Amino acid sequence: MAKLKKKYTEGASRMYTTRNRALKKLQVSLQDFRRLCILKGIYPVEPRSRKQANRGSTKLTTFYYTRDIQLLLSEPLMQRFREHKTFLRKLQHALAKDDLTRARAMDRQRPTYTLNHLVLERYPQFGDALADLDDALCMVFLFATMPVGAEQQLSQDVAAECRALAAEFQHYVVHARALRKVFLSIKGIYYQAEIQGTPVTWIVPYQFSQRVPDDVDFKVMATFLQFYRTLLRFVNFRLFTGANLAYPPALDAAMDDGGAGLGAFKVAARRVEDLIARNDAGGSEELPARSDADGSEDPAVAQRMQTLGAKIQALVASAPAAAAEAPAYEPVEAGDDESAPGVFSGHVVFLSREVPRSSLEFVLRASGARVGWAGAAGSAYAENDRLVTVQISDRPQQGHRFLDREYVQPQWVYDSVNAGRLLPTAAYLVGQPLPAHLSPFVEYADGDYVPAEAAHASAHGFEGEVAHLQPEDRDHASDTEAEAEAVDGASADESESDDEVDARVEKQYQAQLQAERAGVPFSKAAPAPAPAKRARKQRQEAEDQERQQMAISMLSVKKRRAVNRAGAEAAKRQKDIGKLKARKAQLAKK
Repeated sequence: MAKLKKKYTEGASRMYTTRNRALKKLQVSLQDFRRLCILKGIYPVEPRSRKQANRGSTKLTTFYYTRDIQLLLSEPLMQRFREHKTFLRKLQHALAKDDLTRARAMDRQRPTYTLNHLVLERYPQFGDALADLDDALCMVFLFATMPVGAEQQLSQDVAAECRALAAEFQHYVVHARALRKVFLSIKGIYYQAEIQGTPVTWIVPYQFSQRVPDDVDFKVMATFLQFYRTLLRFVNFRLFTGANLAYPPALDAAMDDGGAGLGAFKVAARRVEDLIARNDAGGSEELPARSDADGSEDPAVAQRMQTLGAKIQALVASAPAAAAEAPAYEPVEAGDDESAPGVFSGHVVFLSREVPRSSLEFVLRASGARVGWAGAAGSAYAENDRLVTVQISDRPQQGHRFLDREYVQPQWVYDSVNAGRLLPTAAYLVGQPLPAHLSPFVEYADGDYVPAEAAHASAHGFEGEVAHLQPEDRDHASDTEAEAEAVDGASADESESDDEVDARVEKQYQAQLQAERAGVPFSKAAPAPAPAKRARKQRQEAEDQERQQMAISMLSVKKRRAVNRAGAEAAKRQKDIGKLKARKAQLAKK
């Protein structure tokens, strides 16, 4: 007799597990379970049959993969969470007994943990981290502008770290000239940079006072932020070291307090002397010595490692005197990198007091411009500097104008970056009504509604090519088009039947007789009717539609429903396009 199989030991009931069963297996609280799932990247799943996955029950619950819960059993963070809970109980016990000395001693020995192993585990390749960098940047830039408070689970140190990480990433984008798209929306400013072939998109809130909502669970967001800070720190280190830049960049506290923005960070190139000094000081980049199989250190290797720093210093000392007298850090300016010219390369732009300086400074420097501003420290150019070629202003009335520069509105900068070239400043002059700011992230497909501004921008390249043609080339092109139209008309006449040709000629003759009786001059008479292209096209469309309906009727029920659903979506899209065109016509009348 065959062995009987136990119920719920294979299939969906074994592949999936509920949240309650996971909590009992892991012996953790619901709050710690949520934190573990967020940090490890484990998310709920939807089984094909909830009844089979829930062992015959139809109760609403959350499902996870059983193998994911099995991996949490060996996670070192679970032990760290238990140690932290034990510490909190002992600390509360000491505070309850007013033993402040013991409580202070315990607080100095508070257990800590890091998430470095989770970053390496979730992103084994650097390209995987870049592909998942969008959410991390959005979260870090959001908390960098939020107010500090206990309700937001945001401390002063965490907010300062978010601002530093965001500024470091912006500095790399400026150095690599990686900015590609910018869009100003109601939610904030969307940026897209191309880093090592991977497009990275993030949003930055406007520099306004933030209203913190009450219906948001900031504890969950703080857990995401904790992991994203570690991830972005790894990514910034890899990007800076790959570009031969010192990480982290030095921060000038005085300039930061004065509102210098990105100028408060000093980005410099790494040098061998600095690495040697850090190694001699016992820094983190010291190379570990090789150990034997029993764990003891090899004396010969240890002695060689101790003398390695002195040998490298001797080699550096024997270098030319010019290299030895070079400064310890070589500042890297955005405008000095001529290998990657930007849209604003060679321009010095001055920002007036009323424009959003943080966004414009980042966009302009990432596009090759040199930037100066008013009202804050760290500006390299004054308003009356003769090197300034463009001034960004948002005031309709200017107290004083310099005749050797252009005064434009901020939208000109963003539209020029999206267009990939310097746009004419006539439509963006101060006091002029601005053109529509179109999103560069929208890709128009066939049949979609295309705004007039987008159609004009897409056709601008073709108009530029026509402008460079010689007059004889234009005549030759027009002659070619006329010949093509004549050939098309001739082929259309040949494709007509004899009866259709006779009917058309007779109709044309009767129209000419009526015009002659009415005394209409021949030059003003109605032109001869075109060949029967329209009727033939209508017949062709009817035949194609009938053939398509016949093909659909031969499909299976499942495929027929899919075809009908696609047709309904296309009809709905055309209806929406019609509404947009009607709305545009209504606004044009006003």
